[in-house]
Amino acid sequence: MVESPTNLGDILRLPAHGERTAIIDLRTPDATPITAFEFDALCARVAQGLAVRGIARGTRIGILADNRVEFIACYFGIMRHGAVAVPINHRLPLTTIEHIFRDSAIELTFSDAQRLALVPVSVPVIAFDAVGAQGFEAFCRAGSSGVTTTPLAPLGSEPGDLAQILYTSGSTGLPKGVPLGHRGQLWAIEHYLEPLPKSLPEETTIVVAPFYHMNGLFNVTVALARRVSVILMPRFDARRYLEAAAQYRCTLLSGIPTMFALMVREHDLIEGLDFSSVREISIGSAPLTDALLAQVHALFPNAKIKNGYGTTEAGPAVFGPHPEGLTRPPLSLGYPFSDVECALVDGADAEHGVLALRTRALMEGYLNLPEATQSRMRDGWYVTGDVMRRDDRGFYFFVGRADDMFICGGENLYPGEIEKLLERHAAVAQAIVVPAEDDIKGQIPVAFVVPRAGATSSAEEIKQYTLRAGPAFAHPRFIEFVASLPVSGTHKIDRSALTAEAQRIVRAAGRSRAASP
Repeated sequence: MVESPTNLGDILRLPAHGERTAIIDLRTPDATPITAFEFDALCARVAQGLAVRGIARGTRIGILADNRVEFIACYFGIMRHGAVAVPINHRLPLTTIEHIFRDSAIELTFSDAQRLALVPVSVPVIAFDAVGAQGFEAFCRAGSSGVTTTPLAPLGSEPGDLAQILYTSGSTGLPKGVPLGHRGQLWAIEHYLEPLPKSLPEETTIVVAPFYHMNGLFNVTVALARRVSVILMPRFDARRYLEAAAQYRCTLLSGIPTMFALMVREHDLIEGLDFSSVREISIGSAPLTDALLAQVHALFPNAKIKNGYGTTEAGPAVFGPHPEGLTRPPLSLGYPFSDVECALVDGADAEHGVLALRTRALMEGYLNLPEATQSRMRDGWYVTGDVMRRDDRGFYFFVGRADDMFICGGENLYPGEIEKLLERHAAVAQAIVVPAEDDIKGQIPVAFVVPRAGATSSAEEIKQYTLRAGPAFAHPRFIEFVASLPVSGTHKIDRSALTAEAQRIVRAAGRSRAASP
């Protein structure tokens, strides 16, 4: 195996990883460790199995399942063969899943038992949990011949060679397909790799983000490329995550703010666990607040915490360390990598605006959607929709989504800025702000607040705090206390559900309260 693969499926960089544990799948009762050689052989059997079936290079192959070792083996194996992997969000409505199958022209699908009914009857299925000719074991046996001695030819690195098609979350309308090539994704991953020493330290991480999302795929790919042992969880559960981090002496952790906000609330469990092994945490895919950052520091005192950023369309490699070695401010996303082009557009000045990117991982356009492509692409630049600011040292900070911005009485409001303010209050553990329609102001901010354990406060007291500490026009007109916040299939806060609830609250209260100054 060469050190610089040309195929994203060959990222393991064997043989130096050797018999070290690559994956422990907690979905299985015994959680038997799988070595890197064993996992590599499984990926190879998948690739060879596709060849035996006569699958042509470029064929779109779906994967519809919870996180499991077979999922990631199929992901790599499909790409090794030269086919295109299409992970599918199984939590979407059936009609949306059917759209993805049609839109990406999937010709074969790997599925677990729980999702077999979601696969269109016209698409052949390899079932992970089935026995017999249509099962995964039979498929792999057909691809066993010669795979340990005859490596597959690496895929050429032409710009048109696709590795995968990922679908955006589709919070509004149908999800959009994002075709991504081998060369661009390998370029992005190389930003997170270092030359491997002869004596590798024992590193362990947990991957729980779903594999139908860039976050989960990128984290597991980088971990395996860095020869980090992966503890694989089928879905997120705060208590189980914390127990696994302690049990397996994890050194590296990653996730999104919602996950860590749920973890820090498990006080009774935390007291009996040792997290001293954790030395690095990456939090991304959603805005991070300084209040949550402080809580995560308290939970993992030996860890360096980084605020990560990336997009499916332009790649996960955007920001890194400052070239002059300057310390990254706590909530900063970092400084652009030297081979990443960044600009802030449509703002009041050059230091504020919507982030636009040009990177080698950038998609050429959305699948079958020329109008959507045109709306996001400007002369080779991808306009992310993420509003940011840049300080005088070149560090970038997330302000909010342009799509989330709403106008209250003529003032532009970004929910993320109000949320940061709310979470600085001693009684607030987590806050989400959404707009609600109002006859006088147009739209008004409504806050959903998860109280901090042991703290007490009233909605009026918190409202007065925001009036004192922030601009009066941005204060939440309603504050609703909740035990927890709804999450989507990618573990992000389900803002659409909260927006509907906010509108119900405002309507029930009547115009006079809704339009308080």
